Amino acid sequence: MDDTDKRLLNRIQSDFPITLRPFQDIGLDLGLSENEVIQRLRDLKKKGIIRRIGGNFFPDKLGFVSTLCAASVPEHKIDFFTQVVNAFPGVTHNYQRDHHYNIWFTFIAPSRQEIEHHLNFISEQTGITEILNLYAKKLFKINAHFSL
Repeated sequence: MDDTDKRLLNRIQSDFPITLRPFQDIGLDLGLSENEVIQRLRDLKKKGIIRRIGGNFFPDKLGFVSTLCAASVPEHKIDFFTQVVNAFPGVTHNYQRDHHYNIWFTFIAPSRQEIEHHLNFISEQTGITEILNLYAKKLFKINAHFSL
């Protein structure tokens, strides 16, 4: 990753243009062609530096609820458990941690009941019964920007 890639990543993190030709607009800001912006972003995605480019929404403003879940999963079941969890489109993050509750994931759905139904399904499918369901009470921070 060179300095141009870093400038590009800094540019798109928090202020992606909502225009007819956003990559052209980004290129104008950085002194690059539209095609170069697109190609650099493709390369960064192939390298695993960029996961995705998309909107970041407030779930409650769209009628959804979000929760943070923590599960205690034996080492030999981690891969299977995370595959079952990740099969749900409402799971936005899923991490392994060094803790008794070693798998942490976020879940967004239209209702608490739907999340609870999905968590019950996950428990039934995996045999993991120790899953904490920690609904968000108040949001304190939404934006993360990493200066490169």
